[in-house]
Amino acid sequence: MSESIQSIPTFVARAAGLTRRAARPTAREWARHTLFFLLTALTTTWAGMSLILPLDGLEPNVPAPAAPLDYLLYVPKYYVLALAAVGSFVLAHPAYVVEGLKFSAALLSILLAHESGHYVACRLYGVDATLPFFIPMPPPFMAGTLGAFIKIKSPIPSRRALFDIGVAGPLAGFLVIIPVAVAALLTASPAPPLPSEGVLIFNDPPLLRLLAAPLGVRDLANIAPNPFYFAAWIGLLVTSLNLLPVGQLDGGHATYSVFGARLHKHAGRLAFLVMLALAPLGWLWHGVPSGFLYAVLLFIMLRVPHPQPLDERDPLGKARELVALLTLAVFTLSFTPFPLTLK
Repeated sequence: MSESIQSIPTFVARAAGLTRRAARPTAREWARHTLFFLLTALTTTWAGMSLILPLDGLEPNVPAPAAPLDYLLYVPKYYVLALAAVGSFVLAHPAYVVEGLKFSAALLSILLAHESGHYVACRLYGVDATLPFFIPMPPPFMAGTLGAFIKIKSPIPSRRALFDIGVAGPLAGFLVIIPVAVAALLTASPAPPLPSEGVLIFNDPPLLRLLAAPLGVRDLANIAPNPFYFAAWIGLLVTSLNLLPVGQLDGGHATYSVFGARLHKHAGRLAFLVMLALAPLGWLWHGVPSGFLYAVLLFIMLRVPHPQPLDERDPLGKARELVALLTLAVFTLSFTPFPLTLK
C-alpha cells in the first residue's frame, strides 16, 4: 500500500547530507518483518480456503444464550468452534488447502512486488526506509490481510525521487497482477447456479474485462471465482485505492511531483468528494456501504500533510511524464467505482 513518510525539517536534513547510503536492515529487523510475513501467509491461506469452502455443514451448533454470562461467551465460543469446524473440514479435504495456498502465494506476490518497488527506489536514492510491514488479519476478514507498507525515515531529496518512489510500487505490483489475472481466466470454470438473493458479487475491474475475450472467456459474469481471480481482484482494488491523488497515497506522491503542492491539495479534495458522492450510490444501487469506508480513509489521508522534497526545482523530464501517463492508465485499468454488489 502507500508508504508513510516521516517529515523532517529541511535544514536538519541538509546539514546531515544527502549523499550517504541508506541504512541496511539489521538482523533483528529482518527477523521481525519475516515473522509478520509468515503470519500473513498463514492468514491469507486461511482466507483463500474460506472464499471457496461450502457453507453447508460448517455452521457450529452453539446453544442460544440463556444467562448473562452466556451472552459474553457466545461470540468467542462461536468463533472458536467455527474455526475448528473449518480446520477439521480442510484436513479431511486437503484440496482446499492447495487452493488457499494458491490464493496466498498470488496475493502476497502482488503485495511484495508493490512494496519492493517502493523499497528498491528508496535504496537507489539513498533514502532510509523500513522493510515491508505485512499486516495479518485473522478470520473472518475476507483477504486475510490489511495489506503492507513501508515507512520512509529520511527526507525525500527531490521531485524526481518522490515521483520514482511513489510510482515504483503500483507499477511493480501491476506487472505481477497481469499474470495472476491471466491465470485466473485460463483456469476459470462456469459458475454453479446461484441463489436469487443473499449473494455477494465481485464486479470485474477493467483489466479483467479487457483480458477476458482474448483468453477465450466469453461471459466473465458467469465464471466461478477461483483463487487467482480473488488475488487479482484484491490486487487491483488495492492498486486503484493507492493511486487516488490524495495525501501520502502513491497517487498523491505522483500528483505532488507532477503538478506541485497546490494542485495536489485540490486534486485530493476533488477525489474525496467524488468518492463521497459514490458512497450512497453504491449503497442504493449495489446494496453495499463500503464506499463510506473509502471516504473515511480518504478524509483521514487529507488531514495528513504531505512533506516537501528538499529540492522541488528539478524538472521531471519527458520520460517521467510518459511514466505518469502509464501510471494513469494503470489506475484506469484497476479502478471500478462499485467493487461489490449484494443481491
